[in-house]
Amino acid sequence: MYKMKGFETAAYEALLLDRKIPVMELFKWVEELNNIGAALSAEQDIRLLLEAILVAAKNIVNADGGTLYRVVGGSHIKFETLVTDSLGIAMGGTTGIEIPFSPIRLYDEEMRPNHSHVVAYAVLNDRTVNIRDAYTEKGFDFSGTRKFDEKTGYHSESFLTIPMKNHEQEIIGVLQLINAKDRATGEIVGFSMADQSFAESLASQAAIALTNRQLVVQLEELFESFIHVINAAIDNKSPHTGMHCQRVPILTMMLAEAANEAGEGPLKDFRMNERDRFELRIAGLLHDCGKIITPTHVMEKSTKLETVYDRIHQVELRFAVLKRDAEILRLESLLKAPGEKQDIDREYEATLLQLDEDLAFLRHCNVGTESMRDEDVARVHGIASRYRLDGKAILSEDEIENLTIMRGTLNSAERAIINGHINVTVEMLESLPWPNRLKHVPEYAGGHHEHMDGTGYPKGLKRDEMSIQARILGIADIFEALTAKDRPYKKGKTLSETLGILGRYCLDGHIDPDLFDVFIRSRVYLRYAQEFMDAEQIDAVDLSKIPGYRP
Repeated sequence: MYKMKGFETAAYEALLLDRKIPVMELFKWVEELNNIGAALSAEQDIRLLLEAILVAAKNIVNADGGTLYRVVGGSHIKFETLVTDSLGIAMGGTTGIEIPFSPIRLYDEEMRPNHSHVVAYAVLNDRTVNIRDAYTEKGFDFSGTRKFDEKTGYHSESFLTIPMKNHEQEIIGVLQLINAKDRATGEIVGFSMADQSFAESLASQAAIALTNRQLVVQLEELFESFIHVINAAIDNKSPHTGMHCQRVPILTMMLAEAANEAGEGPLKDFRMNERDRFELRIAGLLHDCGKIITPTHVMEKSTKLETVYDRIHQVELRFAVLKRDAEILRLESLLKAPGEKQDIDREYEATLLQLDEDLAFLRHCNVGTESMRDEDVARVHGIASRYRLDGKAILSEDEIENLTIMRGTLNSAERAIINGHINVTVEMLESLPWPNRLKHVPEYAGGHHEHMDGTGYPKGLKRDEMSIQARILGIADIFEALTAKDRPYKKGKTLSETLGILGRYCLDGHIDPDLFDVFIRSRVYLRYAQEFMDAEQIDAVDLSKIPGYRP
């Protein structure tokens, strides 16, 4: 005997005994049921899935209305979506209309089971309840239903209440259908054995589809939470980098949405769906995960001479010794030639002034800047050779190297350590068994330090070798770093300063010119600034003066 897919033997036999259903109609229903099951399995949005379950069940048994509930915490049954065709009512789900009914309790305050409510009864007893007429049915409390009927003029008559069980036989929800209609006359009738069998089969398939989707959502939430734990660990090492990890994904998605909405120009064909958005957001969150191994003293280096402490204080002590030596020399000179006191004091004062000026200059050099002039580098070397203590230069070779760093506070070795985080990021991400929908995360996250002209790192990729998403991340990373007000070595730049620097990066082939245009044209920079930058950083921007921008 042929056994129809999705049916238990008893249900199949019940359908055959229902002589009111022509055989061809029966097979049509089975085919429709299988198609519905496939459609439910493909649905990604839980709200749409819940609505689809209810609508499919209502249509297949020709019911006027219905409600889908979810079991919450093993103690309550929550209304999720509700439809009544003849009243034109649709609530919950994707309608945006809140269902004004309180959750149904499975137990009272003394933990006694709530058998009086038909929905709670179906859950507690794991049993389908098929009621021909709620107004004559004994054993259930339909007072709430009667109040609804009185208020709306509706007549709730036949009810079919089915518990929804997942693959582990746990009840996760309830499907309730109301007022079956005769397909020929439209008259309200009871739900037949065939209706019940079809609805139960659909509820079973729907429960599994819902559970699978919930598991996917829960895994995604767990994965994102794990990423936030990693970023929190980085945050504990460096609050500055930690905030960077939080802000870059936000700016990335702002620019990505602007590119997605571009209706013309080079990016007119760039489009993202929800999967694409999730993948890019994950890449943004993980773009600096390799910094978890970066030494704290390098990440937190706020001045050029800082290690565990700022070594400028050692330099200051040496200058104090030089001043002491100058004082000793003055006193010795006065003993030898008291008549030359005026000249001796004048030379002494000049020496102190020169020492103060040179020390002030070294203090200034110790603070990281965007660039250091060649003449300043030469002056550092001159100071090192001019002063000596115990036969040694006043500055060590290491101190000279650090004080003459051209940009920022990191020397070449420390810069290599910082830059190495991207190699670690790529190694970490490429070692993970990414599902197909997240397979591009390593490329997106690992490419944000690449340059359009191939001079970036770690792979030296050129523009046409990079995805648009990686290029978006690159702009977000730079803009956030320039405007960040929490870095230990600099103040956050203003909007006009930052856009000027970005524009020069664009002209130099470092960032994508098409995305830079969208970044400016769509005012992404301003929306981000209003949310994350201090008011004094948000100055007036003259778009005509931004280098590299093509209006």
